[in-house]
Amino acid sequence: MNFKEMLDEKTRYAEAVLKKYLPAGEGFQKKVLEAMNYSVTAGGKRLRPVLMKESFLLFGGKGEIIEPFMAALEMIHNYSLVHDDLPAMDNDEYRRGRETTWKVYGDGMAVLAGDGLLNLAYETAALAFDMAGNMEDIKRAAHALKILGKKAGVYGMIGGQTADLKAEADGQISGERLLFIHENKTAALIQAAMTIGPVLAGAKEEEVSAMERAAANIGIAFQIQDDILDVVSTEEVLGKPVGSDERNHKLTYVSLYGLEKAREEVGSLSGEALAVLGSFGIRNEFLEELVKALITREK
Repeated sequence: MNFKEMLDEKTRYAEAVLKKYLPAGEGFQKKVLEAMNYSVTAGGKRLRPVLMKESFLLFGGKGEIIEPFMAALEMIHNYSLVHDDLPAMDNDEYRRGRETTWKVYGDGMAVLAGDGLLNLAYETAALAFDMAGNMEDIKRAAHALKILGKKAGVYGMIGGQTADLKAEADGQISGERLLFIHENKTAALIQAAMTIGPVLAGAKEEEVSAMERAAANIGIAFQIQDDILDVVSTEEVLGKPVGSDERNHKLTYVSLYGLEKAREEVGSLSGEALAVLGSFGIRNEFLEELVKALITREK
């Protein structure tokens, strides 16, 4: 089985895990549940849950305790996209080749759908405690839940989004602030994926810290590549409008440093991350190939 076949298989598995925890669209809250499911089932690479599972396997993780966290992280990622697409944020009408949630359900319902996904994420992650076989598993699940909350919150993704909005309002940005935005708005959830897996597998503290550093590099490189694609790709390939950064006067690594420097930085950051992944005396070749694929992706 080649890399693409393995990735397709693991993506289908992550998709199945996610769908297992999605709510049925019924009751007086049916409309918001429909909007939530519309948002989450729009497709996507399921990158974060795949990274989480592979990081879990890298350190010998076994069992299904990882699955509630895989689903929870993807819910958080998708809630952030629903809110990002809103007119008050990035004002995007299409994502993954179809209309965004607010275009289909309206602004208010899209806000509620995002809120619903965020809350459902923590309800779902907490189910891992029911799968714990002993006190050590419970401690690991508690640590993982703490990571999830921090990386998704004001000291993680939301903090990065705040700095991004403020930079847009100010109309200027420094390299330092841009790095902060990338480290938090995008990399924080990658870090959640690649540290929760090792924590649940019982990795050592220093190993978890090393994975966190590698994930930061991967997340920053991923965002820079996203910025590059917004400039050089097409709507047909990307599945969403291109050139939105320029239209919205969004300051990115590309606009600040240029395409050539941006591409160099993606390669450098990814190389450092791969060095970390190969330093534990154990290898997950698929995980390493996945990181390599991220720097050459076209969508």
